[in-house]
Amino acid sequence: MAVGTDSHGLVGEIGLPIEDQAFHVEQRGVDLIPLSERWARARDVGAMWAGASVQIEYFIYGAILMTFGFSFAQALSLIVIGNISYFVLGLCSLQGPQTGTTVFGINRASYGPNGSRVIAFFNWITQVGFEVEGLILIVGAALVLQIKAGSAPSTTSKVLFVVLAVAIQGVLPFLGHATILKTLRVLVVPFLVLFAVLVGFAVPHAALGAVKHGADWQTYMEGLAFTITLAGLGWAECGNDYTRYCPPETSRKAIVGWVFLGTAVPEILIMTLGAVIGTFLPAVGKASNAFLPFAHQSYIPSWFVVVFLTFAIVQLFAINSLDIYSSGVTLQALGVHVKRYVAVLIDCAIGFAITLYAVFGPSFATYLKDFVDVVIVWIAPWTAIYLVDWVMRGLRYVPRELQRTGPGGLYYRNGGVFWPAIIAQLAGMYASISALAATFSLPRWLNEITYATRDSSGYGADFSVFLGPAVAALFYVLLGWRAVRAQAARQDELLAPVPVP
Repeated sequence: MAVGTDSHGLVGEIGLPIEDQAFHVEQRGVDLIPLSERWARARDVGAMWAGASVQIEYFIYGAILMTFGFSFAQALSLIVIGNISYFVLGLCSLQGPQTGTTVFGINRASYGPNGSRVIAFFNWITQVGFEVEGLILIVGAALVLQIKAGSAPSTTSKVLFVVLAVAIQGVLPFLGHATILKTLRVLVVPFLVLFAVLVGFAVPHAALGAVKHGADWQTYMEGLAFTITLAGLGWAECGNDYTRYCPPETSRKAIVGWVFLGTAVPEILIMTLGAVIGTFLPAVGKASNAFLPFAHQSYIPSWFVVVFLTFAIVQLFAINSLDIYSSGVTLQALGVHVKRYVAVLIDCAIGFAITLYAVFGPSFATYLKDFVDVVIVWIAPWTAIYLVDWVMRGLRYVPRELQRTGPGGLYYRNGGVFWPAIIAQLAGMYASISALAATFSLPRWLNEITYATRDSSGYGADFSVFLGPAVAALFYVLLGWRAVRAQAARQDELLAPVPVP
């Protein structure tokens, strides 16, 4: 077998079988993807994200936005501005082709292999939370279908649906990357048709002027943080998990363009449709089961509700596969020595327990808002540090060194921790919390900016998604510039092309 090292620092292994095939169990995890297995194109990644975006969750998000008290015009502006954040996902997808590994394999460079484990843990918790969100919606849709079939939901049926949902949801992520990509692509067209039909039912009943004055600027800022986090920012930590199968020479402009086209454009349209539904069916954004209002309304025909929710269940399983897949490779990056597909089984077990609790808990909107607050606190500062580090290194890393997690590795640092990144992360997290309009109570000393921007009703503004990244980036540049630039010079030496005999 011929083996060579190119200018990207990648080991090219000629003649190896392609491991990432649809409907076969993928063996790759956080390890380096050889050049011979880099089959994906930028448009393949865009198609995968389109399959993840033309979906029911964003429809529900749009309906929930209307429960903040916004006018339709305010909600529409939030949807458009919030989804521009998908450029962040595009930027956080550019490192995979050059490094051939996952996000939290790359993250070892900025935080150190051991320091990165802390951030990987935050991401693992986040992915499990999104998995639970999908499972809650799957169970909710199944319960509405049970009502439509003439049977009243019970505690037994809820538990049974949770068990079945968890058992089924593990199949796609168990098989892996190529299977997920292919399945999501197939689901795009059916849902485009279903949403187009739903538009036809919704438009005659839309009450776009029902809320004339809308919410104040403080609430608007909370809605913006909510939308940005559930759009591009909330997916940023997954981007390179799916671009690592692209060759190193893949155009960066193409990746950002295809990712944005496959995400922001459909989500703006689908969230807008959800907001339209929210103007005449507000219970969608408030009910403990977001789909329950569809069981007892006269606006949309029952036959369509049944078809729509049946397809929604299938698609939610596919969407959840993205979260479980990224969660699995993150668990590996965390240092848990298991195969990627074993990590999937671990996630399913944990997801089952949390979903069982959540299904019998408060409204879906309450769960989602609280969860978004938790995600903002860590992911907003992390995104800034991740991208600033990449820029400071000249937009590249040494792939083989990212796989060396012990002493002697280029990125090992002091005890495997790069303290400027850890300090910047903590500073950014404190800044995010201080400007977070949380749905749970925070003491004033921890939430000073929100307290300082309170309106007459005592409600403060939310600047968390802006202040956290700004503070984290500033701290990282000030504390880490010299050390990172010195390491970047060493990277250049290691990345110099080595001729193949």
